[in-house]
Amino acid sequence: MNADTTPEPAGPDLLTRARAWLAEDPDPATRAELAALLERDDRSARAALAERFAGTLQFGTAGLRGEMGAGPTRMNRAVVIRAAAGLARYLRERSPGLVVVGYDARHNSERFALDSAAVLVGAGLRAALLPRPLPTPVLAFAIRELGAVAGIAVTASHNPPRDNGYKVYLGDGSQIVPPADAEIAAEIAAVGALADVPRPAGGWEVLGEEIVASYLARSGAALTPGSPRTVLTVYTPMHGVGQSVLTEAFTRNGFPAPVEVPEQAAPDPDFPTVSFPNPEEPGAMDLAIATAGATPGAELLLANDPDADRCAVGVPDPAAEGGWRMLRGDEVGALLAAHLVRGGRKGTFATSIVSSSLVGRIAADSGLPYTETLTGFKWLARVPDLGYAYEEALGYCVDPAGVRDKDGVTAALLVAELAAGLRAEGRTVTDLLDELAVRHGLHATDQLSVRVADLSLIADAMRRLRADPPRELAGLPVAEAEDLREGGPELPPTDGLRYRLAGGGPVDAARVVVRPSGTEPKIKCYLEVVVPAADTAALPAARAVASETLAALRRDLAHRAGLPAE
Repeated sequence: MNADTTPEPAGPDLLTRARAWLAEDPDPATRAELAALLERDDRSARAALAERFAGTLQFGTAGLRGEMGAGPTRMNRAVVIRAAAGLARYLRERSPGLVVVGYDARHNSERFALDSAAVLVGAGLRAALLPRPLPTPVLAFAIRELGAVAGIAVTASHNPPRDNGYKVYLGDGSQIVPPADAEIAAEIAAVGALADVPRPAGGWEVLGEEIVASYLARSGAALTPGSPRTVLTVYTPMHGVGQSVLTEAFTRNGFPAPVEVPEQAAPDPDFPTVSFPNPEEPGAMDLAIATAGATPGAELLLANDPDADRCAVGVPDPAAEGGWRMLRGDEVGALLAAHLVRGGRKGTFATSIVSSSLVGRIAADSGLPYTETLTGFKWLARVPDLGYAYEEALGYCVDPAGVRDKDGVTAALLVAELAAGLRAEGRTVTDLLDELAVRHGLHATDQLSVRVADLSLIADAMRRLRADPPRELAGLPVAEAEDLREGGPELPPTDGLRYRLAGGGPVDAARVVVRPSGTEPKIKCYLEVVVPAADTAALPAARAVASETLAALRRDLAHRAGLPAE
């Protein structure tokens, strides 16, 4: 878990624990915050103290992620130093060597990166910092390029401005998975007083711009030599770190420089124009859509999340508000799969269990192997002989040999190449989506995603579904129900439920996956409906059936789980 904590009663030793934390906190800002709470003697201050000391921020397969502030349940320098010390102990015993540290432009990211480098050097390891705030894919690339044994990315990705995070990669350039996460967590728990953690004032390397140049030189590896590249794009980094790297990648590879969304072009840790810096969130793309609508000849809208490992795509659509429609991650995933197949890509195509099954049909139609993993690129990146991987949350790995993780920059290049190639043939991205729907069936997906303030509501929903499994949803019988906690030969155990629904009437099949989010206080229900269409003329009716069925799935599932139906 990331933003989750392990609760424990706020007993009479709360003040003692808070004062002990204050005594060793190395950060003047969080020391002042905690001291102010200790000096006050009111109900609000006591509640704030109890919350900050109600356990510890837990280290797991997504590393650490949470709100910044004082105390062990927050992201702060003391927590980061302990995490770095535990990671250093883990590496020193197993694979001592170079560790690359990258960071984004959020509040405290550079400070957390410097603390990590100091701890690593103090533990006898080599550490190298990336030269400036850069996309997370550059860090994943640098690990493999430099032969490092591990990497650290200080980022909270698309979380709110108050959050920060800490992702750990091993030497293959992919994020940690069990049992490494538990072993590192055990080493973190064994760290004693912070005063006993050596943190020299120097000794680490700061990498030059050459590592960025190497990433950029590799960025076009997935492109087809000589392909059309004349396409006008509008782009937003959403106040993150993607702008300079993506723009250089486009021009270096022969594309016109994208038109910027000026209000969001520069890094800004306060994310002033969006309430949530995630391209999937309602309203987050409003400025970008407005810029695209005001840009004559614009054919493609691209967005990265703040650390640029995800890529959102919009296309012109006269029927949509603002004249542009944002594609679902599953639609982009299928488009890129089809494009790579046409270009001769080999290897295994992979998606997560919550993503559309359409890529499986595309791969089978082309005689390519296909597999599904648990959610997260920590699993997808480990697929043997990986040729291409994506998951519905806007993550795409189009060059596994270069970046063994999702990469919003190289994915954007491939989307631009696809759009330019289609235009040269007199077709559009929407035309290709229609062709895939006719060939393989319309695969329509949606989500029921509920953010909670009380994490017990998520556990209650999972408990209700397990205690009384649905026998039908949206009028479709549940043909197979799986409790993913049990694991199996293809999937490790995870807290999730999967229902496969038999077809009925115009619906070929449907699927539902329910799981708690690993990075946010959310429960997520992933829905898919497959509806056949004989030709493009039949697609409007197929879409209407799919929309009605998805809406019914949302309602029925919310009722069974005791959740609001949005």
